[in-house]
Amino acid sequence: MTIDLLADTSTTAVSMPFQLKGGLFTLTTLQIHSHDLESLRQQLLAKIQQAPNFFHNAPIVLELKTNTETDGILDFLALKNIMQTLHLVPVGIKNATNEQSIAAAAHGFAILRDAAVSKDTKITPEPTPVAAKNVATKIITTPVRSGQQVYAPDGDLIVINQVSPGAELIADGSIHVYGPLRGRAIAGINGNVTARIFCHSLEAELVSVAGHFKVSEDIERQAWKVPAQIFIKHDRLQISKL
Repeated sequence: MTIDLLADTSTTAVSMPFQLKGGLFTLTTLQIHSHDLESLRQQLLAKIQQAPNFFHNAPIVLELKTNTETDGILDFLALKNIMQTLHLVPVGIKNATNEQSIAAAAHGFAILRDAAVSKDTKITPEPTPVAAKNVATKIITTPVRSGQQVYAPDGDLIVINQVSPGAELIADGSIHVYGPLRGRAIAGINGNVTARIFCHSLEAELVSVAGHFKVSEDIERQAWKVPAQIFIKHDRLQISKL
C-alpha cells in the first residue's frame, strides 16, 4: 500500500519530497511484569549476553498488560535509558492504561493499539480470487560457515550440510537443516507463525520463529544434540524431539 501525499498527477516524481508506505515488520515484545527496573536491567543484560548480535539495535515494543503491580506509574524515562544503554531501541508500548499511555507518550514512546472490531458489527467480506504466489525454495548443499548469512525470501531454506557456530540462517518460511545446526536459525521473519525449523542435530546458539526465540541455554534444557523441530503453539515457541 502506497499513500502519495502529493496526489496532483501533474507533479513529477522528482519534485515529490516524500512518500508514505505501509509495511509489516516483526518486532520483539518485552513483557513488563514489575516496576523493579534494576532487576529488569540485570535479567535483560544476562539474556542479551547470550545472543548479542540478535539484540543489537533491535526495535522493542513494551507489553504492559502482564504487569501485576498497580501502585504508582512505571518510570518510563528510566526504562528508556536502560534500554538505550543496552543498545535496544524502544519504539512503543501496547496494552497500556490511559494513565500509562500519557506518561509514556511524554517520554517519546509510540502508543500501539491492536485493531478491534465491535461485537455489534458484522463484516462479511466478499470472496476475492487470490493469485498463486510463485514461492522458491533455496537449497544450500555446502557447509554454512561462521560469519556467513543465508536468507531465503518468500520461501523455505534447506541446508543439506552443517551450520557452524556464528553462521545465520534466515527465511520468510521454514528452515530445514540436514546436519548439525550450531549457528542461528530465524524462520518466519515476516511474522509467519506457521513456519517451523527442522534439524538433524539441534545445537543452536539461537532459534526464532515469527519473533519468538530461545537461546542455547534454553534449548539445552529441552532438546540438545538430537533431531528436533521448533514451532509456535499457543503463542509460545515450542521445541520437540523428532
